[in-house]
Amino acid sequence: MLQIRPNCEYCDKDLAADAPDARICSYECTFCADCVDNVCPNCGGGFEKRPIRPQRAHRKGAGLAHAPASTQRVQLKHDRDTLATFTLPLSNIPPEER
Repeated sequence: MLQIRPNCEYCDKDLAADAPDARICSYECTFCADCVDNVCPNCGGGFEKRPIRPQRAHRKGAGLAHAPASTQRVQLKHDRDTLATFTLPLSNIPPEER
């Protein structure tokens, strides 16, 4: 189950569980759409729009009340220049070929 992290790892913008601009990679690195393009600055993978977990339990045991979003904020471990150097060579390679 996805953690649904509460913030962009780059700019620390709040990303609510229903944020339409939240992006995640296969490791669930979480960023806002303004901070990333198509390359994860942590792992080099691709991004997808983060799914929205329903607020209500449409089925028993589902929804945010049963499986709440994470409250643990995550921050990048590298500075922006290092990240740009890492992502630039990967930016023209489709995610499925990286």
